Amino acid sequence: MRHVWILNHYAKHPDAAGGARHYQLARHLPAHGWKATLIASSVDHPSGEQRLTKDESWRLETIDGVNFLWLRTSSYRGNGGGRMKNMLEYACQALRPTRLAGLERPDLIVGSSVHPFAALAGWWLARRHRVPFVFEVRDLWPQTLIDMGRLREGAAMTRALRALETFLYRRAQRVLTLLPRAVDYIAPLGVPEERVVWLSNGVDLAEFPEPGPPAERPPELPLSLMYFGSHGEANGLADLLEAMALVKADSPAGQVPVQLRLIGDGPGKQELMRQASRLELDGRWVRFEPPVPKRDIPAVAREADAFVITVRDLPRLYRFGISMNKLFDYMAAGRPVIIASAAINDPVAEAGAGITVPPEDPLALAEAIKRLVALPTAERARMGQAGRAHVEAVYDYRILAERLAGIMNDVMDEKQ
Repeated sequence: MRHVWILNHYAKHPDAAGGARHYQLARHLPAHGWKATLIASSVDHPSGEQRLTKDESWRLETIDGVNFLWLRTSSYRGNGGGRMKNMLEYACQALRPTRLAGLERPDLIVGSSVHPFAALAGWWLARRHRVPFVFEVRDLWPQTLIDMGRLREGAAMTRALRALETFLYRRAQRVLTLLPRAVDYIAPLGVPEERVVWLSNGVDLAEFPEPGPPAERPPELPLSLMYFGSHGEANGLADLLEAMALVKADSPAGQVPVQLRLIGDGPGKQELMRQASRLELDGRWVRFEPPVPKRDIPAVAREADAFVITVRDLPRLYRFGISMNKLFDYMAAGRPVIIASAAINDPVAEAGAGITVPPEDPLALAEAIKRLVALPTAERARMGQAGRAHVEAVYDYRILAERLAGIMNDVMDEKQ
């Protein structure tokens, strides 16, 4: 059995809210000859929860057969200086030999962004242990920050991050990317195209029982439209609330044809709640609910009649594609999906699993919601079944883990 260390600052276990990509991959890797240890920060993002007790500098624990090494970093809230300090602390902690002494020696190391300092630590550890380094890109820094207006092209920080990402790309035996067209961004930086491999996010279908046919909805009962995930700048939820206000305005007095459930947390949640109040969207129309652990998502998803996902209109950002955990969870649950996106890829349209509308267009989004409400139950069921079949064929983590093992085996073969 070969052993891979995966450095992911924000790795999640199934009892935390949020995506758990590496946990899911690690669960299935032993079937293909690999065992993984996930090396992560002790502070959960975005909640800021500290996992370690005051007297712990690190903790090695096993959750459902997956090894997690939690490294102590400082707690923080939001995206300010505290988060940057936390990033640097994580990279420094990961390089301390005393923190890693209890781990089985690696055969290969994966350094995973969001931020590049975790990947840089992975490269340094691979060099120290004389094993291959694989760079996994889950977010294109600094390009994502530029496209979202947080960094200016040509600024000193931008140049430094650009130099760092290029350094990592060129020293990795493989570059894994979640975005289907990220090769168009990476290859011009001097990386052979054959070394750039798409490995999408996905879903563990074993956790999502085969959905049965949805029950007929009584006319007086509103359709349950669900969103779960982060409430942040990139999620486009303000447009979704505007769309719900338009649906309300077009509905007969006293009737509530659809209820939106927003499940999750994030820096924009309080402002979204204030917006809903201004739009007079009370709890009959919009419910704000706390985040749920990843393990509980399948059960919560079964309560939905349909799902919705929105992104901002950032064509430069999404020209390389999208790969959102929540989207595959939605489709696995066997319910139709409304997606507001202009990304280069559209899994919903590919599967015939719902309705696609342009981003940042509340009117188009409202029309899609009303259309979905008006659809016969059988047609909504057909859409949901199409989405389920699509993830079974392409995005099941069993399939993705087998692909990852094959990529790592190829890298090991090249080493010999």
